[in-house]
Amino acid sequence: MTKPTNLILLFTGKRKSGKDFICEKLKATLGDANCCIIRISGPLKRTYAENHQLDLADLMSDGPYKEQYRLDMINWSDEIRQSDPGYFCRAACEGAPNKRIWIVSDVRRKSDIKWFKENYNNIRTIRILADLSVREARGWKFTKGVDDVASECDLDDFNCWDIELMNNNNLDCENIVRTILEKCKEMRPEI
Repeated sequence: MTKPTNLILLFTGKRKSGKDFICEKLKATLGDANCCIIRISGPLKRTYAENHQLDLADLMSDGPYKEQYRLDMINWSDEIRQSDPGYFCRAACEGAPNKRIWIVSDVRRKSDIKWFKENYNNIRTIRILADLSVREARGWKFTKGVDDVASECDLDDFNCWDIELMNNNNLDCENIVRTILEKCKEMRPEI
């Protein structure tokens, strides 16, 4: 298994909280030479697309095509996780480049955090929050079977975040990136 040198940042947040946007901003700030973004959903969507003869590029997008299959994809992946909770985490890390920092942009379950902590050192958990009205303005609509299941709710009662930040606007986003960088330097001065 590929191991990063210094730090793994595990990001989570509800749909339309802006966590992916923040991860991209953080990566741009740190630079490609120093970090990469790992998506647990990458191998999940790739395998799902192959098994169901779907377009992977559209499935990886943030559009209606993915939403059309989201519920079935959640149920399908939950079946796999029942027998192997770390299956998708392991698959995402196996192909990851050896960088000083890994940004894992889509941690969704306690079992994801547990798997990373059991397999790697120097883990930091980061929860991105946004007000409901902001998420709705970004296009979020409650979907039964999606927003009320483990893939969106399993971490609602997890209270051991290293960093928890509100992302309601562009200024918040800039402050979030700055705060994460400062906290990372406190934890790992060589970053």
